[in-house]
Amino acid sequence: MLVLLFWFLAFLSLYSYFIYPLILKLLAARKSLASGDAVDTSSLMLSLVITAYNEKDRIRRKLENALALDYDKNKLEIIIASDSSDDGTDDIVREYADRGVRLVRAEERLGKENAQLTAIKAVKGDIIVFSDVATEMEPDALHKLVRYFADASVGAVSSEDRFISQDGSVAGEGAYVKYEMWLRKQESKLAGLVGLSGSFFAARKEVCEEWDIHSPSDFNTALNSVRLGLRAVTAPDVLGFYQDLKDPSKEYMRKIRTVIRGMTALSRHPDVLNPAEFGVYALQVFSHKLMRWLVPWFLLALFIVTAMVSGSGAIYSLALFAQLLFYGIAIAAHYSVKLQDYGPIKIIYFFTQVNVALFDAACRFLSGTRMTTWKPSAR
Repeated sequence: MLVLLFWFLAFLSLYSYFIYPLILKLLAARKSLASGDAVDTSSLMLSLVITAYNEKDRIRRKLENALALDYDKNKLEIIIASDSSDDGTDDIVREYADRGVRLVRAEERLGKENAQLTAIKAVKGDIIVFSDVATEMEPDALHKLVRYFADASVGAVSSEDRFISQDGSVAGEGAYVKYEMWLRKQESKLAGLVGLSGSFFAARKEVCEEWDIHSPSDFNTALNSVRLGLRAVTAPDVLGFYQDLKDPSKEYMRKIRTVIRGMTALSRHPDVLNPAEFGVYALQVFSHKLMRWLVPWFLLALFIVTAMVSGSGAIYSLALFAQLLFYGIAIAAHYSVKLQDYGPIKIIYFFTQVNVALFDAACRFLSGTRMTTWKPSAR
């Protein structure tokens, strides 16, 4: 029984990262969603909603970036959704009123999604573009983004993130980023993305009518699109640039917050896992979200079972040695930053760090921790 359990846990541990991508590839090769009718986007009105909480030091730069966007000013409104800022952010925004910037303030600080909802109720546009203060957009970003809505089957569009290092250079696409972008591309072809880039994305106004302020807007928007028979797609040519965190040690807590918010969203909308209702999209959410969150638990159980069956044959002894070596390398890299410069070691360390964060986030979530209000990370 322990030997069977070993193989079962090995399968579960590998499923989200290796087996699910193969399933996606097969499904995409056999069947992809047909595009909807072509829609004329030239007459679409856009509403750019920028969510802010106590951003007095960065809000001017964001506003100048937004005002410099190369888009017809008669078809674009810029709205700052203030989550009850109390540091003077709102006063700075009001200075831009004569340049067409509107301030919408949430009178009670209930979180990012509530501030966005306050803005949604006030927008005039057919397409709502959401962005964070920390994210910079290229001048032609909106032109590129709106083209995706020419397909009537598209309900939401996600940008792709690019990190700017402290020295000003744009971080290259590492193995993990390339892997994630490939997954997003396959999901776009099928039932749509299971999550958008929370810092820069867009959606049709009707997709935003049912807005859950207790779920991350990047997940909520993708789900709402599917509920309306639409899909969320990735836009590889629409980029959002933002600075790496000033304090790298805080990246771990950012991961914790992100995962807890994701777990909260799934716990509030468990019906999305029902294939009878959501079809392939349910498989995508189950595989990309739920099964990935469970990987650290599978790995822990696999390590224990491997130790118990290591005397049953050479393959199990080798499996135990491989796991000890893998985690040993990750621990060594944690205490020696220089080791992280080596590609394979960097991947091992990153993978281990992510799964430690997933384990930590799950424990906090199960103990009742929730993330509602927010404070943007210092960059």
